[in-house]
Amino acid sequence: MAKNLIIVESPAKSKTIKKFLGKNYEVVASNGHVRDMPKSQMGIDMDHDFEPRYITIRGKGELLAGLRKEVKKADKIYLATDPDREGEAISWHLCQALKLDPKKTSRITFNEITKNAVRQALKQSRDIDMDLVDAQQARRVLDRMVGYSISPLLWDKVKRGLSAGRVQSVALRIIADREREIEAFIPKEYWSLEAHFAVSGVKKPLVAKYYGDPEKKEISSKEDVERIVAELQDASYRIASIKRRERMKKPPLPFTTSTLQQECSKQLNFATRKTMQVAQQLYEGVAVKGHGTIGLITYLRTDSTRISEEADAACREFIAENYGSENIIEGAGTAKNTKKIQDAHEAIRPTYVELTPAQVKASLSRDQFRLYQLIWKRFVASRMHAARYETISVKIDGGGHRFTSAGSKLVFPGFMAVYQSDEDKEEANAVLAKLKEDSTLQIEKLEKEQHFTQPPAHYTEASLVKALEELGIGRPSTYAPTISTLISRRYVAKEQKNLYLSDLGEIVNRIMVTSFPGIVDVNFTATMEALLDSVADGAVEWKTIIRNFYPDLQESVSRAGEALEKIEIEDEVTDVLCEFCGKNMVIKYGPHGKFLACPGFPECRNTKPYYEKIGVTCPKCGGEIVIKKTQKGRRYYGCENNPECDVMTWQRPSGEKCPNCGGMLLDKGKKLVCADNTCSTIIEKPKS
Repeated sequence: MAKNLIIVESPAKSKTIKKFLGKNYEVVASNGHVRDMPKSQMGIDMDHDFEPRYITIRGKGELLAGLRKEVKKADKIYLATDPDREGEAISWHLCQALKLDPKKTSRITFNEITKNAVRQALKQSRDIDMDLVDAQQARRVLDRMVGYSISPLLWDKVKRGLSAGRVQSVALRIIADREREIEAFIPKEYWSLEAHFAVSGVKKPLVAKYYGDPEKKEISSKEDVERIVAELQDASYRIASIKRRERMKKPPLPFTTSTLQQECSKQLNFATRKTMQVAQQLYEGVAVKGHGTIGLITYLRTDSTRISEEADAACREFIAENYGSENIIEGAGTAKNTKKIQDAHEAIRPTYVELTPAQVKASLSRDQFRLYQLIWKRFVASRMHAARYETISVKIDGGGHRFTSAGSKLVFPGFMAVYQSDEDKEEANAVLAKLKEDSTLQIEKLEKEQHFTQPPAHYTEASLVKALEELGIGRPSTYAPTISTLISRRYVAKEQKNLYLSDLGEIVNRIMVTSFPGIVDVNFTATMEALLDSVADGAVEWKTIIRNFYPDLQESVSRAGEALEKIEIEDEVTDVLCEFCGKNMVIKYGPHGKFLACPGFPECRNTKPYYEKIGVTCPKCGGEIVIKKTQKGRRYYGCENNPECDVMTWQRPSGEKCPNCGGMLLDKGKKLVCADNTCSTIIEKPKS
């Protein structure tokens, strides 16, 4: 009987596939990539049309020797690496490294690791798609050129160990631009006004928000709100209108890589990297009681919301049996996306919809269960009817002013019987149902409250992924590693869920924006992604992109090398004396920023935290305001006498006092703003 050899990427995947096939099939794993360009050099032959030079990855020699033995025994070899460009490239590298005979070698792909999918893939085997391989080669060569050309410049001008990546640098710029928006933001004062009305037959009052006079109007000052309150005190109130309508909430689309990462961050508090790690485990296979080792979800790197006809039919049948046929929606929603979608495989969904989260819970870890439950619920919900709400909106007039109140009641849950996100949770207002048009109301009290507009939110991993996707930067497989690199290089600090630009990140971004504006240009990077798509489609030859890109990069690097001054991160001597040897301590840079160290190292190993003075006196105790950092590297300004003195601010104090309240004035670029939120002082800085 003929012996067939299937080569996959991971041992977990090989174990899952093996159980679907007979004795004449052997399944082995390559453990990911087997060849790559050398780490010690760029690995691109510039003199021979940018030909990449591949070598066997260190430590993979023994594995390849074992694979060669299996290849010799086989009559037919199937390369079953992941169904994307990188997977296609790994299959091609295996062909080269193992010197496989094209006549007895075929490529197979499957979006889910199930018996039917694997057997169907074997029937539809094909040759390696060199367009996909070339698209991946183009990406790797471009990234190599950027990284290995610019990183040495950063080493020379800033410090060793830094790196500059093509997508990574754009992501860093996006974060830096948001930081500047936040720092330059000047809050504006506004007030809210709520009226509490007594409603006969109901204990709870009706709470309505101020709308206008009667046209919509914002209350911008204390004087305005006090004038309005005075006009409303003795007014009589009547219900001007009551509108009852029905509102539909559409079911969600199945998960793509991006939306899965975003939702996992919101609902499960998973980092993007953790989401992908756990999803990979569910895709490759988990031992489930009564079923053996099976893949529980489809392929996890996708930007398509498409679902196969078989999976769609199975899901609708499951809904009919468990939730009633009236809950099944006709057709299915599609993503509103004008950008090109890689539709090579489906959205992320459970491989067996009949395997409910409750059935597999005992076989999964806590994280695996929570992620599987989220994917399962979202997929089932995507094939169910929209939820229906009955909404009531009320307008209340009195004293020449108008208040409004609105509420909704869920009348048909539809998909919400299965899946609810935080945005879906709404509270009904039972008081509104008791109201009648033109009836009068008695006011109980008015509540006014001062607010200030808030700056744009810091990026989180979830919102950064969303921004990268919307801008067309990177692909589903690049989001998690890009963010992980920014954090591990300490260009960005992660605190709670927020991402903050570090001092080091600020320096690197400034160099990139100044010297390599094309590399960090959002539109350029998005255009490059579109060109890589064209290579994958066979419309563009991959080396054409490289030939056009490299000369400009080389010129920019040469120009930057001459123009950039070295950013000296030297050992700055301070007036702080080492208590052990009496020498003046110096400022050093570590993974978390600056610190004080004794210059007598290694004989004296004394170190201390370093706090940089900014020449501003603490308004509370007279001490110096210094620059400090949180454990995660976020910069703030605080008193040197902490913890005795608790003065602290995220914005740089100007050193001037507020003329109204005596508090600190913070430097906001062109303006000075009082640090006290209850004080609305804003002063224009003189134009010097």
